[in-house]
Amino acid sequence: MNTTVEHSETVNWKVEGMTCANCALTISKFLEKEGLKNVKANPVSGEVLFDVVEEKSFDKIEKGIEELGYHVAEKNGVSTRTVQKEPMNKFLRYVLICAPFTLVLMLHMFEKWFHIHWLMNPWVQLGLCLPVYIVGMNFFGKSAWKSIKNGMPNMNVLVAVGATAAFIYSLYGTLTGQAEQYMFYETAATIITLVFLGNYLEDASVLQTQRALNSLAKSQKVMANMIAFDEHHHEQIFAVENNVLRTGDLILIKSGEQIPADCKILWGEATVNESIITGESLPITKQQKDILIGGSLLVDGTVKAQVTAAAKDSVLANIVNLVKQAQGEKPPMQQMADKISAIFIPVVLVIAAVTLTVNWMLLKEFTPALMRSIAVLVIACPCAMGLATPAAIAVGLGRAAKNGVLFRNAKSLELFKNITQVVFDKTGTLTTGNFRIDNWKIESGKSKMGNEQLSTQDSSLTTHEQEFKRIVYSLEKYSNHPIAKCIVDAWKVKDEIRWAKIEEIKGLGMKAVSKEGAVYSAGSYKAAAHATKDESHNIYVLKNNELLGWIDVKDELRGEAKSIITYLHSKNIKTILLSGDRKLKTELIAKELGIDEVIAEQTPEQKLETIAALTAENPTAMVGDGINDAPALAKATIGISLSDASQVAMQTADVVLMNHGLKNLPLSLGLGKHTFLTIKQNLFWAFFYNIIAIPVAAFGFLTPAFGALVMGMSDVVLAVNSVRLFVKRVV
Repeated sequence: MNTTVEHSETVNWKVEGMTCANCALTISKFLEKEGLKNVKANPVSGEVLFDVVEEKSFDKIEKGIEELGYHVAEKNGVSTRTVQKEPMNKFLRYVLICAPFTLVLMLHMFEKWFHIHWLMNPWVQLGLCLPVYIVGMNFFGKSAWKSIKNGMPNMNVLVAVGATAAFIYSLYGTLTGQAEQYMFYETAATIITLVFLGNYLEDASVLQTQRALNSLAKSQKVMANMIAFDEHHHEQIFAVENNVLRTGDLILIKSGEQIPADCKILWGEATVNESIITGESLPITKQQKDILIGGSLLVDGTVKAQVTAAAKDSVLANIVNLVKQAQGEKPPMQQMADKISAIFIPVVLVIAAVTLTVNWMLLKEFTPALMRSIAVLVIACPCAMGLATPAAIAVGLGRAAKNGVLFRNAKSLELFKNITQVVFDKTGTLTTGNFRIDNWKIESGKSKMGNEQLSTQDSSLTTHEQEFKRIVYSLEKYSNHPIAKCIVDAWKVKDEIRWAKIEEIKGLGMKAVSKEGAVYSAGSYKAAAHATKDESHNIYVLKNNELLGWIDVKDELRGEAKSIITYLHSKNIKTILLSGDRKLKTELIAKELGIDEVIAEQTPEQKLETIAALTAENPTAMVGDGINDAPALAKATIGISLSDASQVAMQTADVVLMNHGLKNLPLSLGLGKHTFLTIKQNLFWAFFYNIIAIPVAAFGFLTPAFGALVMGMSDVVLAVNSVRLFVKRVV
């Protein structure tokens, strides 16, 4: 059946056989030629993402990928296999097929110690080598031919040419009766078997780089206790897979079970461990109307809940998809390696040809010259250059996600290395954002009350005081600002004012017009500067530009704020407090925390200009959480948002701290710098290895068989170095 798409959508496929940067480039170029947009191919995870913007046949695209020598194993998380049992790694399967024949052939190399006369027969060696050569060419040969045909030769070209040269050379000797001078069947078989072994070790090592993301992905697939009602309205509970749950479904979650989907508690209360999302292992208590995040663990209690998002739209699913997309992106450092990888194979083929020619001329013998050129072919490793960056990024992003730090793109990891100053918003970032009314006063009256007198039901309130609260509530209920929300919660009234017009002016506050034409406002000192010289209060309430009264609120500092500032100073990173609040209050907080510089009383437009100026001077990270911060977050070198921030701020930020606070800011900085360091180490090894190994092979200091083994191990070195990021101290 031909499947087409007519609207724009992002497609996520998993492709098997994409083992190096050349493979990823081949697939990317094919998809781009097919008119697909935003193509990202990750050789580490096998993920291929692309946007379809017009009617396209998925069947045609899949067939094209198959013709390139690869296999589409998953489409948007759904396996294409009919049998769901995890298959054996294909390279391990090839090793197990080839190894017995190769091991017997290799005894020929030890003829001084093992006198096996029948093994010296060239026809016996041909019979032992032939199955290995057929299996090898079925994989390496096919892949090499398809890559050449599509104008993007891959690493398998080198292996196929090297193994074929040794096999044909030996076959020529056998057929012409000169077997003693041309017996290199064990070389052909050993190259193929050891490269298969190297590919298997590489797959196993690279799989480790994905373990953090894999553990998150596995947490998406769990069983759920679905609640339904029979014709007698009796409650029935039955087990289903969580991927069949839809928004609105009712589920029962018991103690010790994993929460199968994002949901809202309707009945009961429980203790929940959300460490899979936030990295914070301390359980938190959830009760009626609270949200549960799919993938987290219900430690104690029993709840009935309503599903708020299908599995594919859950918080955890979005995190996994976001990390996958980020892993598929290429930071600037990888672009140079990709350019070299693209021309690497033709260059190595030329070097091998030159090695053969020069050595033949110098040594006057063809056989050793051929062995040296084959050694050059099989020891060269473009995979190392292609995997250097993706392997490190996979581990860095995986560890970050596992610990509650979400990077939206791989570029941010690299940019962290240059950050010299961090700008903090105040409200909701350095403070908790949990405000309470501390004091208030009506300018025209004599009343001044504290917290214990704030109830709207308090009969001791005068008519003026009740009317003041009614005006403030009616204004602030239309604002999303945390201060406004705290006032609304404290001063809720039933007979609110119905405005003819109301609007929120960013940086100033709320402004409304009554049906009688009176103009009311509630906002910062800037809105009341013409009416009073006292700028020490949080909210000023005016009617027709005359001051009615003021309100003071208190916001507690985050417990970790002081230690975070101290940590940044220990790393010689300058700290700046950028706020729309009054200078006096902002300076008090900065002094308490030890922040270097204060920039206060800023409108959103001024914040944007300030961040642009700071970023132009030095690489700058900004941490914020409000709607007002979104433009500034986008303008900074790196924008960092908190998970309890506004959706606009979270969507704009490059990095999201998922643990409801600043605790993981040092981890995000440290992971960024150490991931970049690991990339540099990997690229150094990749280039150093090829620069040293190819001349060593060309001068005859190693055999083709040993070269094949070393080539396979070179990728393992990169993967192991990348995996170190899982346990490496980065803070």
